[in-house]
Amino acid sequence: MFSTAFLDIPPLAGAAGTVNLPGSKSISNRVLLLAALSGGATLIHDLLDSDDTRVMLDALRALGCGVRHQGAALEITGLGGNAPASPARLFLGNAGTAMRPLTAALAVLGGDFELSGVARMHERPIGDLVDALRQLGCSIDYLGTEGYPPLRIGQPRLALDAAIQVRGDVSSQFLTALLMALPLVARDKAPTLGTPVSSLPPEGAPALKGGLSAPRDIVIEVVGELISRPYIEITLKLLERFGIAVRRDGWSRFTIPAGSAYRSPGSIHVEADASSASYFIALGALAATPQAPVRIQGVGLDSIQGDIRFVEAARLMGARIEGEPNGLVISRGAWPLKAVDLDCNHIPDAAMTLAVMALYADGTSTLRNIASWRVKETDRLAAMAVELRKLGALVQEGADFLQVTPPGQWKAASIHTYDDHRVAMCFSLAAFNPARVPVRILDPKCVAKTFPDYFEALFSVAQTGPQDIPVLCIDGPTASGKGTLASEVAHRLGYHYLDSGALYRVTALAARRAGLDLVPANEAAIAGLARSLPVRFSQGHILLGGIDVSEAIRTEEAGMNASRVSTLPAVRTALLALQHGFRRLPGLVADGRDMGTVIFPAAPMKVYLTASAGQRAERRHKQLISKGIPATIDSLRQALEARDARDSSRPVAPLKPAADSLLLDNSSLSIEESVAQVLQWWDARQPFHS
Repeated sequence: MFSTAFLDIPPLAGAAGTVNLPGSKSISNRVLLLAALSGGATLIHDLLDSDDTRVMLDALRALGCGVRHQGAALEITGLGGNAPASPARLFLGNAGTAMRPLTAALAVLGGDFELSGVARMHERPIGDLVDALRQLGCSIDYLGTEGYPPLRIGQPRLALDAAIQVRGDVSSQFLTALLMALPLVARDKAPTLGTPVSSLPPEGAPALKGGLSAPRDIVIEVVGELISRPYIEITLKLLERFGIAVRRDGWSRFTIPAGSAYRSPGSIHVEADASSASYFIALGALAATPQAPVRIQGVGLDSIQGDIRFVEAARLMGARIEGEPNGLVISRGAWPLKAVDLDCNHIPDAAMTLAVMALYADGTSTLRNIASWRVKETDRLAAMAVELRKLGALVQEGADFLQVTPPGQWKAASIHTYDDHRVAMCFSLAAFNPARVPVRILDPKCVAKTFPDYFEALFSVAQTGPQDIPVLCIDGPTASGKGTLASEVAHRLGYHYLDSGALYRVTALAARRAGLDLVPANEAAIAGLARSLPVRFSQGHILLGGIDVSEAIRTEEAGMNASRVSTLPAVRTALLALQHGFRRLPGLVADGRDMGTVIFPAAPMKVYLTASAGQRAERRHKQLISKGIPATIDSLRQALEARDARDSSRPVAPLKPAADSLLLDNSSLSIEESVAQVLQWWDARQPFHS
């Protein structure tokens, strides 16, 4: 997952390959709560691992549910009629799929609970759900602004003499929350006025006598138009899997039959997220060919998720989409895409992707009936309008619609994401623009809410020419600190990292382990090893054939051996192609002695790191002493000066700064100061505007 402050996406040209999607957030958190409310254990397969599911799992643990990993699956042992642990203070981040249903379930069950979240969660309305629960006799108090979290929940005195009314035109999650909570008071007998849920019999126990009325259906009436109906369909289908058969009269009246009780299905699989599929459906429509399409695994046309209907909208815009068992195959059909005028009430989350697809259309597109965007992770209507305009689009924003006219001239924009995962993901598609300008995504880590590996998945199928993948070269003499500097710069940019010196060290190590002396007579054999060197850089470690050789190649002997093999022309030629292979999306930071002069001479920025031999000797001395290796500063300085002379005078790729490199003397700079300087230089060369 990218944890950088921003991610620059270079211009992308095509796409092909297969994407395995993570589990659906909507299904995952519903299944977790339903399993928690049921008796016994439920084994959940393909559960989404994200910020939203983690806060739900933390809450369930705090409430007394069992949570146990079984391989790739997760086992939840539910409450099964037992009271949840109380008091409990639950932090639910910005997860509406956790906050709303847990509020309803805990309000009905009763206890001493406090539910809070991040600042944005405290701006997302919950008043209509609280009003509906108060009709039942639930005890809920606001701890901040009226109508919004955080909340305190107490012991209810339930009354179910009349239908429960809830507004349907703000968020479908309010109705979902009631549908999931009210089966808890429908089992066996219905309570009369003043009966706490804790007095009800556990599931499967004989009905209590006295204080309980005859069995009674529980009715929920929706006031106003119900938005996001497909999400209610998901809720109803999952309730059925857990033994609750809700009857509905259109979309205005829902009945939970008397005697309903949760029953674990034993095991359940979570579908891949259809909302997340929308980005790769759009990707295929923008950039894939029928001969080399984009394939999505994990969700098919028969999905229970409403956002699968995004397929219909994408087809209207010109996408070519075929269904496979549990998968989709997408490629470009019409180009440019066709402008559309659509009611998007049935696909509120996926409709955001349509807004970015509209940038590639042949005219003005209008997305209607999307007022629910305003009460999501951010005010998505306002956010999308602002960010689309940055790219050059003409945008009209209404109370419940968005109208987008493609840019006359595309701009390289810095996209603010508002801590909203869907803003970040859908605007990544702007990198396929015909003007070939890059896009900067601020706070890319926000995708962790539903799709932590989104950008890795995108770059695994996106394609562009090597010349469009940026490379930042950092060269310099031995012990100048270029490796530390380069790896930190790569981390800050979210780019791949290449330690070219490590390649020569690894080659020398592989050759010695193969019994080869590092002499010109063995040049061809050593070059053969280098050509297919199975080396990989991973989180600060260097792996050779999957074995960590980080320490083995950092000895003084290994350094000298690296210098020997680097003078062999055939070895340098063999490693040239290997080094070019590290140039992958979204970009590369490469350090060495000839990155800017020989390996990547056309790199957009080159830094030559310098420091006096005395300063470098002091640094090397501290490193060796910290490892318990005896050394003197004078001997180290002499060795470094000799090494500099040898590297500068060698006939093949001598050590020298590239003509267009920026010189950075870090003799008196800290690593952080050096990193800041390089990033400042890099940023000054980028075309982004806010």
